[in-house]
Amino acid sequence: MALRFVGKDPESGDHGSPAVWVDEDTKDLLFQGWKADEQTTSESSKDVAIPDHEAVIRVPKQMIPLLREALDVAELD
Repeated sequence: MALRFVGKDPESGDHGSPAVWVDEDTKDLLFQGWKADEQTTSESSKDVAIPDHEAVIRVPKQMIPLLREALDVAELD
């Protein structure tokens, strides 16, 4: 597996999250972020079940430029 680090939340300072990577083999996006609170998780589960091995992750809006970059990287062949 070869992960390409795209970046981390510019407002996180010395803290490590949130962050985004692209798996260069599968082109999957990987996120490190804050686990959503109970209210958000409950609301989300109304649309789709959330299995025990999954979580709702909150990514702050200041990371939108990094997400766009990650999508561009994933689309490269």
